[in-house]
Amino acid sequence: MDLRDLTYFETIARTGHLGKAAELLHKSQPALSKSIQRLEEALGAQLFRREGRRIRLTEVGELLLQRGRQLQLSIAETEREVRDFASGQIGTIRLGCSASMAEHLLPQLASFLLERAPELRLKLSIGQDDILRESLSSGRLDAIICPLNAGDPHLLTFPILQDEAVVVASADHPVFSSLISIAALCQYRWVLPGDAVASRRWIDEAFRSHQLPAPTVQIEANAVSLLPRLIAKTQLLSFLARETLVSGRWQSTLREVPIQETTMTRTVAVSVRAEAYLAPAVRLMVELLKADGKRFFTEI
Repeated sequence: MDLRDLTYFETIARTGHLGKAAELLHKSQPALSKSIQRLEEALGAQLFRREGRRIRLTEVGELLLQRGRQLQLSIAETEREVRDFASGQIGTIRLGCSASMAEHLLPQLASFLLERAPELRLKLSIGQDDILRESLSSGRLDAIICPLNAGDPHLLTFPILQDEAVVVASADHPVFSSLISIAALCQYRWVLPGDAVASRRWIDEAFRSHQLPAPTVQIEANAVSLLPRLIAKTQLLSFLARETLVSGRWQSTLREVPIQETTMTRTVAVSVRAEAYLAPAVRLMVELLKADGKRFFTEI
């Protein structure tokens, strides 16, 4: 089985159209047809079926697409491992971090890593935990630091520290002028991340578990760094890491809405893909975080 044929196959599968794939690959349609024919002969099975002017994968084709992507990822990791070994370099860390942790954890961690390994290269990605996990699983990131999500057999996850997420409002919000309860929060509107984010799912479930409707979201924002500013400038409630609230920047403009039922204790963890190649730099970082991740945590 030729790796080039697998690459062509993946592009054809993604576009669902032989002509479009030919344009993207700068190949002729007959050449791509022969490529698919070679794969089908090698496997003894049909990979595509026609549906009008488009083509769709058969069940065998779906399986080959999944395995082919895993193979290409494995080849890319092997190339990285050989380059690192041949050059003697400590390597590069492609690190993803949740926005709620980034400003409190990354500066100290990056400083310590660069002291230990001056030639280290860091490629940092800040994002929501659902996007980070997808990027880690697909091989675009080497490691992620975000709230723990146990149960994925394809990831190795190591707890670092615990933090809390709480309901937050502007300091002059009317919620503070009367008795505070979880039911009372239903009369106000919210700014929250999308429902694929773990903290959003948790706060929604906290309301439902008390037979209350989920928060009414007026603004959905997946850029967590925007949330404090939006809360301070509006009468909207939100749900943030307590570390963000107590940082000096927001102490005078934001307040916690103190309700036990809406206080979430969560574990922040570092995760890598099981069985994946880890560059020496990635292994160094993971071992440091496993040993004493709390020492890198600072209040901004």
